Amino acid sequence: MKLLVISSYVDTLNAVRPEAEMLIELSKLGVTVELMTQPDAEYRSRFESEGIKVHGYHPRKKFEREAIARIRNVLKDGHFDAVYSFNNKAIANVNLAALGLPVKVLTYRGQTGNISRWDPSCYLTHLSPRVDRILCVSKATRDDLQKHVWGNRNKVCAVYKGHDLEWYRDTPVDLASLGIPAGAFVVGSVANLRPRKGLPVLLEAARDLPADSNIHVLLVGGGLDTPEVDTLIAACPMAEHIHRVGFRRDAPALIAACDVSVLASTKREGLPKTVIEAMAYGVAPIVSDTGGSVELIEDGISGIRVTPGSAQEISAAIKRLYSDPVACNAMGEKARLRIASHFHVKQSAQALLQVLTETVNGEF
Repeated sequence: MKLLVISSYVDTLNAVRPEAEMLIELSKLGVTVELMTQPDAEYRSRFESEGIKVHGYHPRKKFEREAIARIRNVLKDGHFDAVYSFNNKAIANVNLAALGLPVKVLTYRGQTGNISRWDPSCYLTHLSPRVDRILCVSKATRDDLQKHVWGNRNKVCAVYKGHDLEWYRDTPVDLASLGIPAGAFVVGSVANLRPRKGLPVLLEAARDLPADSNIHVLLVGGGLDTPEVDTLIAACPMAEHIHRVGFRRDAPALIAACDVSVLASTKREGLPKTVIEAMAYGVAPIVSDTGGSVELIEDGISGIRVTPGSAQEISAAIKRLYSDPVACNAMGEKARLRIASHFHVKQSAQALLQVLTETVNGEF
């Protein structure tokens, strides 16, 4: 089987590695994989060292004559069985480039929401009649999207982006450098400032934490230095225990130094890497029940599930783990083992191979 993948690999290492390594594992399973990505992508050398041919190009916008022509020529010359696009720029151009060609078209969907059969723009990407299969990053994403496709709902399926615990060996950051005292119970949250990420909910939960405790909150992500966030933090009795560090490339090593991680999203999560990274480092996760977040954990065993938007439940979960350090550590260890047993990159490659085989053979 021969597969062309079009995706972007110019993000941080921890952002691109799960997808990239899944494709490398897929090639080891016997699929001939070729990639089309930015010529200066850092991961290019890793792909090429594994014998994967890289076409140094990526579409710059959704509709681009050069992109359509380039992709079509590669598809025709390479006689591919399938082409798999991971972002909207690639998808829109591939849907046009593949017209009339005997190649199966697959697309990737990484979050819930923002697709409707009544939105004409969606027919340029995932809902295009040229698309043969849509691969979702979680079951929640799959279930959400199946409501909007026409015809055979089995064209929408789920394939997790798996990880490997060996990727998570960085030394945890010394939090004393951030003004957090030794022995503090640290609650970490990695999320850029977006409405759906629930930062106001988390900070409201912090207002209910005992101000005289040694609980500290560490906020990691872009956009946290706004007047709005200043006001929310100032309203917390434990404001001096809240620490903002902004965007950090070493975010996984920061969260590794925490006791608990919280993702307070209110909607539209796919399969959040920030939760996976915390779990891989043995940090007990608290996640809101939205999208694929709760698929990562077993509630009460390898994490705690809370209602989206409920500051009270987040606060109660933090206090529960703070009051029982032994149980907190045990939950973190079970979270780490769950990533190894249920979300491994080799499992993802096997699942992707099965979907590709079904799609190429028309057996779905």
